[in-house]
Amino acid sequence: MLIALGASLCAACASQHDVSGGAESAPQNEPPPPGLVTEMKDARTRAKAHSDLASAYYERGNMGIALEEVRLALAADSSYAPAYNVQGLVNMDLKDNAAAEASFKRGLQLAPQDPDLNHNYGWFLCQTGREDQSIQWFMNAIRNPLYSTPAKTYAAAGRCSQKRNPQEATDYFERALRLDPNTRQAMLPYAELLYKRGQLNQAKGLITRYNELAPDPSAESLWLALRIEHKLGDRVAETSYAAQLKRRYANSNEYQAFLRGEFD
Repeated sequence: MLIALGASLCAACASQHDVSGGAESAPQNEPPPPGLVTEMKDARTRAKAHSDLASAYYERGNMGIALEEVRLALAADSSYAPAYNVQGLVNMDLKDNAAAEASFKRGLQLAPQDPDLNHNYGWFLCQTGREDQSIQWFMNAIRNPLYSTPAKTYAAAGRCSQKRNPQEATDYFERALRLDPNTRQAMLPYAELLYKRGQLNQAKGLITRYNELAPDPSAESLWLALRIEHKLGDRVAETSYAAQLKRRYANSNEYQAFLRGEFD
């Protein structure tokens, strides 16, 4: 951007000299004035600061302030791609799918190789009924050699492939767990797949580790563990999980299913 601005400034100077006819030609590749460089750096710094704040507010569930911080980031620098990424996530949570898609696409126009934008747009497509389209965006994220969380993206690809292609989903989950054995995003859905295939001991190992790693096991994870023990015939373990499910999630659909004896 700085080079382009410098070139345009030099071009303007050259055209003015040409009109006067007697001045010496402007030097080629002349850098922009120092004040302009500082102003542009400051704009990017402000955009980053507001985007970071927007991301923090988004993580805390404060969507209104997150959107305002995004607005300030883009007012400072409308070409700052990470701001569009946060904007897309906020709009996605607010169920404004049209706005979310527009934000992700604008960000990807500015930074097509950005792994976070590719991952989040893939997840957006997955959540809006376009699972088949989502995979290419996940793979774009994974192909970036600087991407720090490919296991998370393999797990997301697996979750988006579960219904249409369970075998492909298995491959993605296994890749995620090879990269990071503690990828919780892969453990629960992969354990569910293994349970449905009758691979109960493998499923038990995964869901046990998942519940150990989780700061607060979910109703879904406790229910899966309970059903696995039920099929394995371990009534002591089954009773233990039933007690946890009742204590933590007595009003959940999972506990109500247990009371009805609907294990599958």
